[in-house]
Parts: sequence; C-alpha cells; structure tokens
Amino acid sequence: MSKSSAPSKRRHPVFGASRVPRYLQLADIFRQRIARGVWKPGQMLPSIEMLMGEFAVARVTVRQAIKLLSDEELVSPQRGKGTVVHEFASAKRQLRVHTTLGGLVDMYRGDKPVLTNLEESNTSPELLDSDGVAAPSYFHMRRVHARDNVKYCVISIYIDERIFRKARSKFRNEAVLPVLFSLPGIKIGKARQTMHISKADVEVASLLEIPLGEPMADVRRILSAPDNTVIYLADVAYRGDYIHLDIDLQP
Repeated sequence: MSKSSAPSKRRHPVFGASRVPRYLQLADIFRQRIARGVWKPGQMLPSIEMLMGEFAVARVTVRQAIKLLSDEELVSPQRGKGTVVHEFASAKRQLRVHTTLGGLVDMYRGDKPVLTNLEESNTSPELLDSDGVAAPSYFHMRRVHARDNVKYCVISIYIDERIFRKARSKFRNEAVLPVLFSLPGIKIGKARQTMHISKADVEVASLLEIPLGEPMADVRRILSAPDNTVIYLADVAYRGDYIHLDIDLQP
C-alpha cells in the first residue's frame, strides 16, 4: 500500500470518537459545504489528495464520500479533470419552513411532490390538553414526500374524517394543505407549528435513503376549527440538509 493511500494514524478532530463510519461523516461535511455555498455550483472540488490531507483519511474514504454525493446528484466526477458541483445542487435542497399559515399553504399550492403512501388507518392522534379538542374520528395517512428525486420528509397526517370524506381522492393523491384550504366552509380558528432538531433513526434513515444519525428537523403542525376541534395534525420528519428556516424578527 502506497503512502498516499494508507490511512493516517492520527484522528482528525472533526470526527471525534463517533461510531459512524468515517466516509459517512466526510460525506456529510461535503454536503454542508455545498449547502452553505463554500463549494459553489460549477466549481471543482479540491483534489482527492488535498482532501486526504485536510481530513487525515485514506484515499478510499474520500472516494466513498464523493460516491455518495454523486449518487445524490450533488456532484459529478469528470474523468481526468476532477469532481464538479452540479449547477442545481444548492437550489434543489431548500424547502422553506414558513412561520405564517398563508406562507405554508402557498409553499405547497401548485407544487407536485411525489407521494409514496406507506399506510392508511382510522387511528386518532395523541393530543395534549393544549392542542385542542379531538374530532369524533380521524383518517390517518403516513407517507414519504420527494422532489427532484430527493426524498425529503416522512409525514404522518391526521385529518378530521368528516373533512376527509369531502375530498377522499385529492387528500390521498395531493399535498394535503392546499386541498384542505380549497374546500368550502373550512375555517381555521388556531394554527400552531413547533420544531425541534433530532437525528434520523433506523426507519427514517431507510425511508429517506440517508445515513443513520443524519440531522433531522421534526415539525408538529396543528390546525383547529373556531370551536377548538383539531381538524388537522401532522408530525413531519424533514431531512436537515433540505429545509431552510427564515424568520422575520420584528423590531
């Protein structure tokens, strides 16, 4: 084994003592550099030798990390030239998480995400006293959303069954919020959304085809009627490298 391809005996401080394979951690660092614009669309990545030196890893580790990004269509290896960042790499990885109900609905209106339904049932959500009053029954859907061939969230949706019956087919095959707000007579008395940061567990990582332990943004979204009945509840697990949170801080 040549010196250039042999793994370094020293541990780079960025990796710490994590049990996650080194190439997965390296691929995540590369993704973040692309997302933040450190490596811009159309730009060549540093050479493999430079990346080996920067992160104190073996050649095969760098190649494995780049292969993951290539499979995700973020970069494209060019024979004899190096690896280039795709022109659309940064743009396609942004899903704005809105802080107003109107902005949230507009984000999905006219959008055609690819929906993969995982399960349907008549299960009711577990509600806290602060969430509101439960409807008599709910229709539950759990599915994966994807855009531009990227699976970006796993979502569990609970809809007041009285409302679901008004547009069964649309609710099953389209983004739910625009359908909900297109129905006559639907009035919202209260809307709330909370978010916290987590990591992808085994199931979510498998469904979204991302490494185990990847950063996630878990969102809980609740819409209630004027009488405080919860008519819509969604628990959403967004992949962390796909969303963009922009909050207007009022003076």
